[in-house]
Amino acid sequence: MGCFGCFDGGQKQQQRKEQERLASQEARAKAAEAAQKRQEEFDKSAAGRAARAQQAAIAKQSANTNRGEPVLKWQMG
Repeated sequence: MGCFGCFDGGQKQQQRKEQERLASQEARAKAAEAAQKRQEEFDKSAAGRAARAQQAAIAKQSANTNRGEPVLKWQMG
């Protein structure tokens, strides 16, 4: 039966694809965990706090826009 080794119904290929899929899934999970850790470290750092404060200031400024009044006011006389 050794001559029919290539007629295994593609089972070895399916097993290899499944192993690759699992390895890829594990690698993605590890990458996501590392990215989360880096984000948490950045948030704790001085640069992270400064970036958060800057974003808050931008949001506050955009919330307090001119509310329909013209930016330049013309005055006659």
